[in-house]
Amino acid sequence: MVKDFLRQYRNIASYLFFGVCTTVINIISYYLCVRHIKMSTGAGTITAWGISVLFAYITNKLYVFESRSWDKKVVIAEITSFFTCRLLTGILDLTVMLIFVDWVHLYDVGVKFFSNVLVVILNYIASRFIIFKKKKSK
Repeated sequence: MVKDFLRQYRNIASYLFFGVCTTVINIISYYLCVRHIKMSTGAGTITAWGISVLFAYITNKLYVFESRSWDKKVVIAEITSFFTCRLLTGILDLTVMLIFVDWVHLYDVGVKFFSNVLVVILNYIASRFIIFKKKKSK
């Protein structure tokens, strides 16, 4: 029973683990860009997005959704859909940051955290049902 439960929710658990890792990478990258390199909120958000999306693609492909094919067509299709979906949620993240940090003047790292929670949820849905969906056997 426990084994079945773990098997059923392994996908979600590993996604959450790597989602947390991706979020940590995103927040640390943002913090370093803005606080130490002195980038603007927008530039720091975009740079952190690029770093974390690359990490997320590799971990999602290999460890979360176990897409083992390195066939050129498969990889191109995955990368294209992965980066497109991440671009859309990246725009959402950037919009949230600009509105709540630059306009409303809330604490940027706190807003970044909550924005990432929303982004992780939306990214899981896209990855599970669009990008790395399992092909049905005939």
